[in-house]
Amino acid sequence: MANGKVDFFNDTGGYGFISTEDDDVDDDEDVFFHMEDVGGPDLEEGQEVEFDIESSPKGPRATNLVRK
Repeated sequence: MANGKVDFFNDTGGYGFISTEDDDVDDDEDVFFHMEDVGGPDLEEGQEVEFDIESSPKGPRATNLVRK
């Protein structure tokens, strides 16, 4: 699993981006997530998370996201 921090979260839209140091992701590319894939209370910017990364047509997407 990759580690990262929530870099941006839009609570109205229920989506956000995670910054990570993971080698599988380009340095300038954040990982997209949607709350429908996370469940539970909304994430907050700066919150640390663990997740898997899958490829999607629009770029990397977080799956199996777990709050730390």
